[in-house]
Amino acid sequence: MSTLTALIIVLAILMTIVGGETGIRSFFSVLINTMLLILVAILISWGISIPILILIFIPLKLVTIIFLGTHDYTVAKNSFYAAFLVCLIVSVLILGCQWLAQAAGMGPEAGEVLVGLSQMPGLSYPMIAVAVAIFSSLGAIAEAAVAMSSGLLEIKKHNPNISRMNLIASGNRIGSDVLGTAMNTILFGMFGSFLSLFLWYFRLNYSIGEVLNEKLFVNEALIIMYSLIGVLLTVPLSTIFLSRGMNKNEVKDGSK
Repeated sequence: MSTLTALIIVLAILMTIVGGETGIRSFFSVLINTMLLILVAILISWGISIPILILIFIPLKLVTIIFLGTHDYTVAKNSFYAAFLVCLIVSVLILGCQWLAQAAGMGPEAGEVLVGLSQMPGLSYPMIAVAVAIFSSLGAIAEAAVAMSSGLLEIKKHNPNISRMNLIASGNRIGSDVLGTAMNTILFGMFGSFLSLFLWYFRLNYSIGEVLNEKLFVNEALIIMYSLIGVLLTVPLSTIFLSRGMNKNEVKDGSK
């Protein structure tokens, strides 16, 4: 048994113990999302249009992340709407920023690895960079949407007569906590995955200008910014979607 297999088994056992049925569905959500990412990579290597793949796989990944990882349909529905709208907005932002950054492709760090290999595989490196940025930001956006919708729904259940304005105010307070934890998670995740490269920069005496112009660093920093902007947009949109959805349900119940 390999280390990876053992860790997957431990993860499945722990998620089942802690989360029960929801934990099992969340575990399968992770597996499905992993297979979707592998499928996207295979389809891109076959030459299928990257923009079409992005449009197809954004909703597919959001559905597997949100609906399989959440036991409440109301939370999942509102989280999906908010996350999907934010993903569309962030995708437009990513297209513009990636065009301005011109940081797609291989950096000089990959020179030794690519010796003897062609660096012109017939694929669009800028579009691959856009796809990587979009899929990297999906997780943070979906997580923030679920956290916001779950918190607001619990407030509504415990206080059914709460007004829409008070619900939105509660959402803003929840959002401040969600933003803090989400930003720390994103930043520490970047630092952890990028630590070896930072050490490499320091040992080779890179100047600040050289670091800021490195493709790997620029791409990673841009992905962090996209994720943070996505989380910032998700907080108010989730509150608006959930408050409006609850008001509509109340109107329907009152008309019966």
